[in-house]
Amino acid sequence: MNSFDIRVFAIRRRPGRKAFEVRWRVAGRDRSRSFMTRALADSYRAELVRAARQGQAFDPATGEPAAWVTQEPAIVTWYRHAVAYAEMKWPLLAPHSRANLADALATITPLLTRETSRRPPDQTLRAALYGYAFNPQRRRSGVPDPGTASALGWLERASLPVAS
Repeated sequence: MNSFDIRVFAIRRRPGRKAFEVRWRVAGRDRSRSFMTRALADSYRAELVRAARQGQAFDPATGEPAAWVTQEPAIVTWYRHAVAYAEMKWPLLAPHSRANLADALATITPLLTRETSRRPPDQTLRAALYGYAFNPQRRRSGVPDPGTASALGWLERASLPVAS
């Protein structure tokens, strides 16, 4: 739960160091952050004071205004990335290039998955990827057959994050 109980203290020089420390208290818990120059410390302190004067709630876990907390980026899997890539490239490619793109992505995508016990056969995965997932026209035309939908569902769950 966010807090409006905020007190910002004066900047002090860190004893025995060449750093400057900004200190503040949120919901009874002391916080501090060190900066190498007084100007940086003063700027950060001014932002804290400004947020407090504007009535922004502070997050007791981080000690900073709740508005400063950034959301975790969504995890993009290889499968999602590859489908989006094929969708983006499709209108610009000639027919043979489209087939080559789908073939290349259908070859690499099954390799970028976690090993699970319910992995569909390689032929089923390749057919689902080449014939449906990496063919935007077919995806727009309707719902895939149950075997294809099952294989693509497994790929969706087992695909590795792009960050990996």
